Amino acid sequence: MTDNPRPLPSVKPRHFPPPPPLVEKTPGLWRRTPPAIFPPIMGLFGLGLAWRTLAMQPGLSPVQPLGETILGAVALLYAFALVAYLSKPLRRPGVIIDEIAVLPGRAGLAAMVLSLMLAGSALRPYAPDLALGLVIVASVALAGLGALIGWALLTGPAEARSVTPVFHLTYVGFILAPLTLVPLGYAQVSTAIFWIEIGVAALIWGASLWQIVTRVPPAPLRPLMAIHVAPASLFATVGILLGYPTLAAAFAVFALGLVVLLVARATWLLGAGFSPLWGALTFPTAAAATASILALGQGGLYIGAILVIVASALNSWVAVQVLKLWAKGQLGAKTNAATV
Repeated sequence: MTDNPRPLPSVKPRHFPPPPPLVEKTPGLWRRTPPAIFPPIMGLFGLGLAWRTLAMQPGLSPVQPLGETILGAVALLYAFALVAYLSKPLRRPGVIIDEIAVLPGRAGLAAMVLSLMLAGSALRPYAPDLALGLVIVASVALAGLGALIGWALLTGPAEARSVTPVFHLTYVGFILAPLTLVPLGYAQVSTAIFWIEIGVAALIWGASLWQIVTRVPPAPLRPLMAIHVAPASLFATVGILLGYPTLAAAFAVFALGLVVLLVARATWLLGAGFSPLWGALTFPTAAAATASILALGQGGLYIGAILVIVASALNSWVAVQVLKLWAKGQLGAKTNAATV
């Protein structure tokens, strides 16, 4: 043995990287803006239009400023959200294909386009030419979006081809156009849209009913069932505008029947807890309120007023929760939004 033993090699401490952050930071401004911000914005547009409709009833003109204020504020919110989202396809147009690959993306994109139609309806008393232009642009965009979604579903996996309530937004959403077109004098075009969309909605209702009977939807997707209320409500509203009061009343009763059914099954409908898909509860509630006021006489006025109050609380709360998730950077991850 030697008096000078060999020194032991130094041991470097192992490096353990910190865990990833719970909130993903997107690489740049608005690079993961989620389409899920638009359903609650659409619900706020519907709320403003419902208050406008309520204010048009005898003796209720004092509440008119409330509806117009809501519509003005929501229009500004929508403009900001639209700029934030459109920065993604301006960077990479193919991101639209990525968005429609997931259900929240399809619903959000459809709501984004339909909100443009509702913006036209909100602006129609003040700028009719601009309102007409917005409706035309939105109609073209909705047709293009429907073609893309149809192509993606037909070429995608077979298990993803099931009919969902979101189909109403994509393929029956044109029924929003007559809300602007009829007051501007385009009754013939609106009548054609009305009857065509009734047929399309009937097919979707039938297919959805068959699927519910044969397969119970998973709990996280059940809030989307509320979307079935929206087409019936809009058929009632447009039916009144086109001069079909009996048919409009029938659709309004149908819509209210669906509302009662969903409220009775609220535990089943909302059993998964809050999620961004609760945006699907907002615009049908507002649409049912407007339909009741216009199509069901004095009794419908009381029902509609109650629904307007309910929608004021529900739509505002859901919008705040969804926008908070967006501000915290969590909404994109929760809804699997695409990144550019």
